[in-house]
Amino acid sequence: MSWATSHIERLRAGCSVQFRPHGNSMRGRIESGQRVTVVPEPDREPQVGDVVLCRVHGRDFLHLVKAIRSHGPHRRWLIGNNRGGINGWIPRHAIYGRCVAVED
Repeated sequence: MSWATSHIERLRAGCSVQFRPHGNSMRGRIESGQRVTVVPEPDREPQVGDVVLCRVHGRDFLHLVKAIRSHGPHRRWLIGNNRGGINGWIPRHAIYGRCVAVED
């Protein structure tokens, strides 16, 4: 069970979630301990620059969409942090929600 499991379950049920992620990978965009609001958006395609709650190679991240490859059912999103790191390419079903607010 991941730190994000309960948040992902609520997003899949159509609910927005708020939590305070910790760490420095998103520093400059989200500081450690700030409260974020993540909303499910099943009908909206994630865009480059969006901060999304997602799963990459079995690990959950609140990270950036860095690039989009292809279109249609083979479309993939490149996920990475705000410090130049890359996590990998994922399909749409591995993106659970988009961060729409960051507060202290």
